Amino acid sequence: MLKNIESIVIVGGGTAGWMTAAYLSKAFKKNMQITLVESSNLTTIGVGEATFSTIKLFFDFLGLQESEWMPKCQATYKMAIKFVNWNAQRRHFYHPFQRYEAVDGFDVSEWWLKMKKEQDAFDYSCFLIPMLCDHQKSPRYFNGQVFDDKVQKLFNQEENQEKNVLSNLKVQYPYAYHFDAKLLAQFLKDYAMHRGVKLIVDDVVEVGLREDGSIDCIQAKNYGEISGDLFIDCTGFSGLLINQALDEPFISFSESLLCDHAIAMQIPSDMAKHGINPYTTATALSSGWVWNIPLYGRAGTGYVYSSAFISKEAAEEEFRKHLGEAADNCKALHIKMRIGRNRNSWVKNCVAIGLSSGFVEPLESTGIFFIQHGIEELVSHFPDKSFNEDLIRSYNQAIANCIDGVRDFLTLHYYASDRADTPFWKATKHDILVSEELRERLRLWKSRLPNNKNINQNYHGFESYSYSVMLLGLNYMPETSLPILDLIDDHNAVSVFNEIKQKAEYLSATLPSQYNYLNYLVQSSKNQASMKNGEEVENISLLAVD
Repeated sequence: MLKNIESIVIVGGGTAGWMTAAYLSKAFKKNMQITLVESSNLTTIGVGEATFSTIKLFFDFLGLQESEWMPKCQATYKMAIKFVNWNAQRRHFYHPFQRYEAVDGFDVSEWWLKMKKEQDAFDYSCFLIPMLCDHQKSPRYFNGQVFDDKVQKLFNQEENQEKNVLSNLKVQYPYAYHFDAKLLAQFLKDYAMHRGVKLIVDDVVEVGLREDGSIDCIQAKNYGEISGDLFIDCTGFSGLLINQALDEPFISFSESLLCDHAIAMQIPSDMAKHGINPYTTATALSSGWVWNIPLYGRAGTGYVYSSAFISKEAAEEEFRKHLGEAADNCKALHIKMRIGRNRNSWVKNCVAIGLSSGFVEPLESTGIFFIQHGIEELVSHFPDKSFNEDLIRSYNQAIANCIDGVRDFLTLHYYASDRADTPFWKATKHDILVSEELRERLRLWKSRLPNNKNINQNYHGFESYSYSVMLLGLNYMPETSLPILDLIDDHNAVSVFNEIKQKAEYLSATLPSQYNYLNYLVQSSKNQASMKNGEEVENISLLAVD
């Protein structure tokens, strides 16, 4: 008779460890012994994190409302990524969380190529979100209504408790979040421990293996032996269990993605004066690009660069010059990134989640998405103590397909750009490895824009509109529109373009600013906490009288 897994040991805390602990504690309720071992000696990067819009599924599964967690994590809304200086003209463009409208069976982007290419920017013509971003708008009204009517019911408390998974998601949520990763980890730590997760604060000094090569136990410096049935490696780039103990090979993506280092900083932000941008900014520099993630009260920023083209010292100098006076008193944290993935993220009775599994640089905010995807796939492939090889193989294929798909999408960001003014940007055109599958698609996309049928069909988080947005923004586009559109009356397309413009103007005039909305959310959270404390005091008084 097959025996069920009874105990899980998560090694490593941070965002990956506590997201995993929180999710599994909810998924298994009281039917699983979960232990998390976290070192007190490791420091986190401590900058803001940006996410996919699919992160909503994670919070919905945990049963958390925005008013509960956002104020405690300095969180803000993210409706898009703004790309600055990524093309030869240095023209910015937005990659929004919004699908294209269809007109007579064709994406409105195809109609833009035919009708408006020489007149108006594609992102402002085809989407609502760019204008909302320019005006620093919140995606929600004060009454909680979301600007996108098509998904409003999915944001109602009574509707969002249904379990859903990433690969089955049929809708496009109109926003994601920025948050302080350290604060989110602390919030999820409290959540998980309240649901029975045991925390051991100690350093792992040895990993004991069984004769079959699986993990028997870990030895903690002070606590001693910690045994489990399933071990989850959340130890970051070090891969303490999966790479060091189990010797699983790591596949580098350095031939395709040249950036291998980052410099991170936290800089203060005067929200009242400057407002809060509802988007992540990605600004191209000489040897990479800079992220700017606005949080509630400060910003997280960093320079992602290739050490083959610029030294550590020169990169920091360029980064500080880009930031200006805002960075004068800010400490820079230098990070060496491991770009690629494990050959297998699940080996024997060990599953790697987060940076220990794979990472393809911060572009497009895929780090936390990979964590969420890894957790969900683990639950759907969850084994018994026999550790069925077919289940493990299926899990590894899903993870590899996802990470490889993102690798190709990010490779496109560099290769398809017509910027070639520095050695780094020239190398992204001539010296990087482009998979044959991507090359074949790029040839097709010179004749027509990406659609649901001609992008990578393996689940990797990105839809066809994302490919189309990037190609148009990077100036890699068909020279002519689809011939079939010359045979279709453009009356409906004209109407759709007008509707997009009118609705964007209406929303820009009526939605509150992100700054005002978040102030409202923070104040509401404080009021709820005060009311709760007041009720507790009143209850204590009543008990005293009794």
